[in-house]
Amino acid sequence: MRAYTPKDNVQKKPYYTDRYWVAPQVAKSDVSEDAVFASDLELIKTKFEVLDAFIQVGQMVVIINAVDNFGVIEFLKNELEYNQLSEMSAIDWLAQEGKFEIFYQMLSMSKRKRLRVKCKIAEKESIQSIEKLFRSADWSEREMYDMFGVVINNHPFMKRILMPEDWEGFPLRKTYPLQGDEFAQWYEVDKIFGKEAREIIGPENRDPARVDRYDTTRFARLGHEVPHGADISQGEPETPLCYQENEGVFLIEKFDAEKSVVISDRDR
Repeated sequence: MRAYTPKDNVQKKPYYTDRYWVAPQVAKSDVSEDAVFASDLELIKTKFEVLDAFIQVGQMVVIINAVDNFGVIEFLKNELEYNQLSEMSAIDWLAQEGKFEIFYQMLSMSKRKRLRVKCKIAEKESIQSIEKLFRSADWSEREMYDMFGVVINNHPFMKRILMPEDWEGFPLRKTYPLQGDEFAQWYEVDKIFGKEAREIIGPENRDPARVDRYDTTRFARLGHEVPHGADISQGEPETPLCYQENEGVFLIEKFDAEKSVVISDRDR
């Protein structure tokens, strides 16, 4: 049986180390520089308190109070034509602020504008579900609960979505160990064989999840194909990208990545 190092209470140990690098902020500009965003912001302010607003990477970011999340999203959808929720999730800022940041990425098809709504809640606080406004929020909100432990009020089915229902901890929190804690190391052994089999089987080994770019036995590498098991530690040939196999389909031209064109006109 392989050697095992106990991982007791790893999530209670120091929260941050130098491996948690925080990227610098992208430049911000004033909302008044865009007439559409400026108009939308003024309308939002007539109904809700706006803590901050700015333009970043071509989209408006609006920071609100967490208690207003449902009302703001409803107003954006019904009054301001932001009719698509393209993304939503949480960010763990517990170490710095003791809070989660919740964000909603909105898209207006008619205005060709993107808007991000952000708010913050404490670790033990909950937030209102927007599933009644956007059905796509159903699974996203369950994922926030599963991965971060963020509780969503009035969600129709607030259960874990990726991890087993009896899982302990929240894998996307920054305190969660990359190779699992004591519970994760023994989970499958205990569930399948029982705790009495621990001495025989040993804990789960998660190290093989690491991907080695020189591994030509288990992984295919697009654009750098080599024979199975070849030694490429001293260099490797580069193969042109080709998206058809076995000479492709009759009368259909092979796709050449070098000749591809990115279409920038949305109406085309």
